[in-house]
Amino acid sequence: MTMQLHLQQVPAANGRLWIRHGFRVFRRQPMAFVGLMGLALLASMLLTALPLVGPLLGLMAIPICSLGFMLATHLVLQKKMPTAAVFVAPLRLTPERRNRQLVLGASFAVLALLILMAANAIDGEATRAVMELMEKKGSAEEFAKVAEDSRIVWGALLRFGGLALLSVPYWHAPALIHWGGQGVGQALFSSTLALWRNKAAFALNGLLWVAAFLVLSMAITMVFTALGLLQAAPVVMLVVGMLAWAVFYASLYFSFVDCFMFGAPQDLLDSKT
Repeated sequence: MTMQLHLQQVPAANGRLWIRHGFRVFRRQPMAFVGLMGLALLASMLLTALPLVGPLLGLMAIPICSLGFMLATHLVLQKKMPTAAVFVAPLRLTPERRNRQLVLGASFAVLALLILMAANAIDGEATRAVMELMEKKGSAEEFAKVAEDSRIVWGALLRFGGLALLSVPYWHAPALIHWGGQGVGQALFSSTLALWRNKAAFALNGLLWVAAFLVLSMAITMVFTALGLLQAAPVVMLVVGMLAWAVFYASLYFSFVDCFMFGAPQDLLDSKT
Protein backbone atom coordinates (compact mmCIF):
# COMPACT_ATOMS: atom_id res chain seq x y z
CA MET A 1 0.00 0.00 0.00
CA THR A 2 1.30 3.45 -0.99
CA MET A 3 0.24 6.55 0.91
CA GLN A 4 0.01 9.98 -0.67
CA LEU A 5 2.77 12.25 0.61
CA HIS A 6 2.87 15.99 -0.10
CA LEU A 7 6.01 17.99 0.56
CA GLN A 8 5.36 21.19 2.49
CA GLN A 9 7.28 23.99 4.17
CA VAL A 10 6.90 24.38 7.92
CA PRO A 11 7.77 27.22 10.36
CA ALA A 12 11.17 27.18 12.02
CA ALA A 13 9.49 26.81 15.44
CA ASN A 14 8.36 23.32 14.44
CA GLY A 15 11.91 22.14 15.04
CA ARG A 16 11.23 22.66 18.74
CA LEU A 17 7.81 21.00 18.51
CA TRP A 18 9.35 17.81 17.09
CA ILE A 19 11.41 17.49 20.25
CA ARG A 20 8.39 18.12 22.47
CA HIS A 21 6.37 15.50 20.61
CA GLY A 22 9.31 13.11 20.93
CA PHE A 23 9.27 13.51 24.71
CA ARG A 24 5.50 13.02 24.81
CA VAL A 25 5.53 9.80 22.81
CA PHE A 26 8.55 8.55 24.80
CA ARG A 27 6.62 9.07 28.05
CA ARG A 28 3.87 6.81 26.78
CA GLN A 29 6.18 3.81 26.34
CA PRO A 30 9.54 4.66 27.95
CA MET A 31 10.64 1.07 28.56
CA ALA A 32 9.81 0.09 24.99
CA PHE A 33 11.91 2.90 23.52
CA VAL A 34 14.81 2.27 25.91
CA GLY A 35 14.66 -1.42 25.07
CA LEU A 36 14.71 -0.68 21.34
CA MET A 37 17.66 1.67 21.80
CA GLY A 38 19.56 -0.94 23.81
CA LEU A 39 18.81 -3.57 21.17
CA ALA A 40 19.97 -1.25 18.38
CA LEU A 41 23.24 -0.51 20.20
CA LEU A 42 23.85 -4.20 20.90
CA ALA A 43 23.15 -5.15 17.28
CA SER A 44 25.48 -2.38 16.09
CA MET A 45 28.32 -3.63 18.30
CA LEU A 46 27.82 -7.23 17.20
CA LEU A 47 27.71 -6.31 13.52
CA THR A 48 30.76 -4.06 13.77
CA ALA A 49 32.70 -6.83 15.52
CA LEU A 50 32.31 -9.17 12.53
CA PRO A 51 35.53 -9.56 10.51
CA LEU A 52 35.90 -7.82 7.16
CA VAL A 53 32.26 -6.87 6.46
CA GLY A 54 31.34 -5.89 10.04
CA PRO A 55 31.83 -2.10 9.79
CA LEU A 56 30.00 -2.04 6.46
CA LEU A 57 27.02 -3.98 7.85
CA GLY A 58 26.90 -1.76 10.93
CA LEU A 59 26.69 1.37 8.78
CA MET A 60 24.21 -0.28 6.43
CA ALA A 61 21.82 -0.89 9.33
CA ILE A 62 21.59 2.81 10.30
CA PRO A 63 18.84 3.85 7.80
CA ILE A 64 16.75 0.77 8.69
CA CYS A 65 17.26 1.50 12.39
CA SER A 66 16.01 5.09 12.04
CA LEU A 67 12.95 3.84 10.13
CA GLY A 68 12.37 1.25 12.86
CA PHE A 69 12.08 4.01 15.45
CA MET A 70 9.68 5.91 13.18
CA LEU A 71 7.54 2.78 13.01
CA ALA A 72 7.74 2.47 16.80
CA THR A 73 6.47 6.03 17.24
CA HIS A 74 3.73 5.37 14.69
CA LEU A 75 2.60 2.33 16.69
CA VAL A 76 2.64 4.18 20.03
CA LEU A 77 0.46 6.91 18.53
CA GLN A 78 -2.00 4.16 17.64
CA LYS A 79 -1.83 2.97 21.27
CA LYS A 80 0.07 -0.18 20.31
CA MET A 81 3.22 -1.61 21.90
CA PRO A 82 6.32 -1.42 19.67
CA THR A 83 8.60 -4.47 19.68
CA ALA A 84 11.85 -5.47 18.04
CA ALA A 85 9.77 -6.39 14.98
CA VAL A 86 9.88 -2.71 13.92
CA PHE A 87 13.47 -3.23 12.75
CA VAL A 88 12.56 -6.03 10.35
CA ALA A 89 9.11 -4.78 9.31
CA PRO A 90 10.52 -2.61 6.45
CA LEU A 91 12.10 -5.72 4.94
CA ARG A 92 8.83 -7.66 5.04
CA LEU A 93 6.53 -5.15 3.36
CA THR A 94 7.11 -6.16 -0.27
CA PRO A 95 10.13 -7.69 -2.07
CA GLU A 96 10.46 -4.51 -4.15
CA ARG A 97 10.59 -2.18 -1.15
CA ARG A 98 12.86 -4.57 0.74
CA ASN A 99 15.36 -4.46 -2.12
CA ARG A 100 15.16 -0.67 -2.21
CA GLN A 101 15.85 -0.46 1.52
CA LEU A 102 18.85 -2.76 1.12
CA VAL A 103 20.22 -0.71 -1.79
CA LEU A 104 19.67 2.48 0.23
CA GLY A 105 21.48 1.04 3.25
CA ALA A 106 24.35 -0.28 1.13
CA SER A 107 24.85 3.07 -0.61
CA PHE A 108 24.83 4.88 2.75
CA ALA A 109 27.36 2.42 4.19
CA VAL A 110 29.77 2.76 1.25
CA LEU A 111 29.65 6.57 1.24
CA ALA A 112 29.98 6.81 5.04
CA LEU A 113 32.91 4.38 5.00
CA LEU A 114 34.66 6.43 2.30
CA ILE A 115 34.23 9.59 4.39
CA LEU A 116 35.61 7.89 7.51
CA MET A 117 38.53 6.39 5.60
CA ALA A 118 39.41 9.78 4.11
CA ALA A 119 39.24 11.42 7.56
CA ASN A 120 41.42 8.68 9.06
CA ALA A 121 43.93 9.18 6.25
CA ILE A 122 44.16 12.85 7.19
CA ASP A 123 44.31 12.67 11.00
CA GLY A 124 45.20 9.03 11.67
CA GLU A 125 48.72 9.60 12.98
CA ALA A 126 47.72 12.65 14.99
CA THR A 127 44.77 10.82 16.55
CA ARG A 128 46.99 7.86 17.45
CA ALA A 129 49.36 10.26 19.19
CA VAL A 130 46.46 11.61 21.26
CA MET A 131 45.33 8.07 22.16
CA GLU A 132 48.84 7.15 23.24
CA LEU A 133 49.01 10.22 25.48
CA MET A 134 45.66 9.29 27.02
CA GLU A 135 46.90 5.77 27.75
CA LYS A 136 50.04 6.96 29.48
CA LYS A 137 48.25 9.96 31.08
CA GLY A 138 50.38 12.58 29.42
CA SER A 139 50.84 16.11 30.72
CA ALA A 140 48.77 19.12 29.68
CA GLU A 141 51.78 20.47 27.78
CA GLU A 142 52.04 17.27 25.74
CA PHE A 143 48.34 17.36 24.89
CA ALA A 144 48.59 21.04 23.93
CA LYS A 145 51.49 20.29 21.60
CA VAL A 146 49.64 17.44 19.88
CA ALA A 147 46.46 19.54 19.63
CA GLU A 148 48.37 22.08 17.53
CA ASP A 149 48.51 19.55 14.70
CA SER A 150 46.14 20.93 12.04
CA ARG A 151 45.42 17.40 10.78
CA ILE A 152 43.19 16.80 13.81
CA VAL A 153 41.02 19.80 12.90
CA TRP A 154 40.77 18.92 9.20
CA GLY A 155 40.10 15.28 9.97
CA ALA A 156 37.32 16.18 12.42
CA LEU A 157 35.78 18.63 9.94
CA LEU A 158 35.72 15.99 7.22
CA ARG A 159 34.46 13.28 9.55
CA PHE A 160 31.62 15.18 11.20
CA GLY A 161 30.89 17.63 8.39
CA GLY A 162 30.92 14.91 5.76
CA LEU A 163 28.63 12.63 7.76
CA ALA A 164 26.28 15.54 8.49
CA LEU A 165 25.99 16.33 4.77
CA LEU A 166 25.53 12.65 3.96
CA SER A 167 22.64 12.41 6.43
CA VAL A 168 20.61 15.01 4.48
CA PRO A 169 19.52 12.82 1.53
CA TYR A 170 19.15 9.78 3.80
CA TRP A 171 17.15 11.52 6.57
CA HIS A 172 13.68 10.77 5.22
CA ALA A 173 14.62 8.35 2.44
CA PRO A 174 13.83 5.09 4.32
CA ALA A 175 10.38 6.40 5.31
CA LEU A 176 9.71 7.63 1.77
CA ILE A 177 10.42 4.15 0.44
CA HIS A 178 8.41 2.45 3.17
CA TRP A 179 5.30 4.64 3.23
CA GLY A 180 5.55 6.47 -0.09
CA GLY A 181 6.72 3.60 -2.27
CA GLN A 182 9.40 5.81 -3.83
CA GLY A 183 12.46 4.50 -5.61
CA VAL A 184 15.90 4.98 -4.09
CA GLY A 185 16.87 7.95 -6.26
CA GLN A 186 13.51 9.67 -5.83
CA ALA A 187 13.58 9.13 -2.06
CA LEU A 188 17.08 10.62 -1.78
CA PHE A 189 16.02 13.64 -3.85
CA SER A 190 12.76 14.14 -1.93
CA SER A 191 14.58 13.94 1.41
CA THR A 192 17.17 16.50 0.30
CA LEU A 193 14.46 18.84 -0.97
CA ALA A 194 12.47 18.49 2.27
CA LEU A 195 15.46 19.37 4.45
CA TRP A 196 16.40 22.29 2.21
CA ARG A 197 12.89 23.76 2.22
CA ASN A 198 12.65 23.33 5.98
CA LYS A 199 16.27 24.12 6.80
CA ALA A 200 15.33 26.66 9.46
CA ALA A 201 13.27 24.09 11.38
CA PHE A 202 15.98 21.44 11.08
CA ALA A 203 18.69 23.92 12.08
CA LEU A 204 16.75 24.87 15.21
CA ASN A 205 16.07 21.22 15.97
CA GLY A 206 19.75 20.33 15.61
CA LEU A 207 20.94 23.26 17.72
CA LEU A 208 18.51 22.38 20.50
CA TRP A 209 19.65 18.76 20.54
CA VAL A 210 23.33 19.74 20.60
CA ALA A 211 22.62 22.20 23.42
CA ALA A 212 20.68 19.55 25.35
CA PHE A 213 23.49 17.00 25.11
CA LEU A 214 26.11 19.59 26.12
CA VAL A 215 24.06 20.79 29.11
CA LEU A 216 23.46 17.20 30.27
CA SER A 217 27.15 16.36 29.97
CA MET A 218 28.25 19.49 31.84
CA ALA A 219 25.62 19.06 34.56
CA ILE A 220 26.56 15.43 35.21
CA THR A 221 30.28 16.28 35.32
CA MET A 222 29.73 19.18 37.73
CA VAL A 223 27.45 17.22 40.07
CA PHE A 224 29.67 14.18 40.29
CA THR A 225 32.79 16.32 40.65
CA ALA A 226 31.17 18.13 43.58
CA LEU A 227 30.24 14.76 45.12
CA GLY A 228 33.77 13.44 44.64
CA LEU A 229 32.45 10.63 42.43
CA LEU A 230 33.86 11.73 39.08
CA GLN A 231 34.78 8.14 38.19
CA ALA A 232 31.06 7.28 38.14
CA ALA A 233 30.19 10.13 35.75
CA PRO A 234 30.90 8.18 32.51
CA VAL A 235 28.45 5.44 33.53
CA VAL A 236 25.73 7.98 34.32
CA MET A 237 26.47 9.82 31.06
CA LEU A 238 26.07 6.55 29.17
CA VAL A 239 22.66 5.87 30.73
CA VAL A 240 21.39 9.45 30.36
CA GLY A 241 22.78 9.61 26.84
CA MET A 242 20.94 6.44 25.88
CA LEU A 243 17.69 7.93 27.20
CA ALA A 244 18.29 11.15 25.27
CA TRP A 245 19.06 9.24 22.07
CA ALA A 246 15.87 7.22 22.52
CA VAL A 247 13.87 10.47 22.69
CA PHE A 248 15.73 11.81 19.65
CA TYR A 249 14.86 8.76 17.59
CA ALA A 250 11.28 8.84 18.86
CA SER A 251 11.02 12.42 17.53
CA LEU A 252 12.18 11.59 13.98
CA TYR A 253 8.69 10.53 12.97
CA PHE A 254 7.29 14.00 13.63
CA SER A 255 9.69 15.75 11.26
CA PHE A 256 8.56 13.30 8.57
CA VAL A 257 4.89 13.95 9.39
CA ASP A 258 5.43 17.69 9.16
CA CYS A 259 7.50 17.75 5.98
CA PHE A 260 5.32 15.36 3.98
CA MET A 261 1.83 15.86 5.47
CA PHE A 262 1.84 12.21 6.48
CA GLY A 263 -1.32 11.09 8.25
CA ALA A 264 -0.66 11.24 11.98
CA PRO A 265 -3.95 12.22 13.67
CA GLN A 266 -3.71 15.82 14.82
CA ASP A 267 -5.38 15.10 18.16
CA LEU A 268 -2.63 12.62 18.98
CA LEU A 269 0.07 15.16 18.14
CA ASP A 270 -1.60 17.76 20.34
CA SER A 271 -2.39 15.38 23.19
CA LYS A 272 -0.86 16.17 26.57
CA THR A 273 -0.69 12.52 27.56
